[in-house]
Amino acid sequence: MSYRLSRMMSTATAGYGVFALVNPAHLPDALQADKEDRPGLELLAETYGVRDLAISALGIFGRSPRTVRAAMLLRIAMDLGDAALLSTKTDDEVRQKVLAVTLGWAGLNALALVVDSLRAED
Repeated sequence: MSYRLSRMMSTATAGYGVFALVNPAHLPDALQADKEDRPGLELLAETYGVRDLAISALGIFGRSPRTVRAAMLLRIAMDLGDAALLSTKTDDEVRQKVLAVTLGWAGLNALALVVDSLRAED
């Protein structure tokens, strides 16, 4: 199976998607959100869950390397967007955690994609 690392990262992301749907309160908890912001952030977490499952399905089950690459590029773009969005709504301590998670995940996905792409050229 080609793009093994990318498919593995897509599987891990799908796991997060399920977690976000089952426990949407994790997002406002992690962001230390005010009570009035919790419902919106729980909805955002559920949206992340649906989004991550859809993109991950392409990354896991895509038959062509092109499909898997597209899923990975979408995943990386979404992580960068999450970093930009969530980091503007938090204090400095939480912002550092948000950026570590979102940029770290984007970086891992990018690394997997690069390694898989180089292997595919061999």
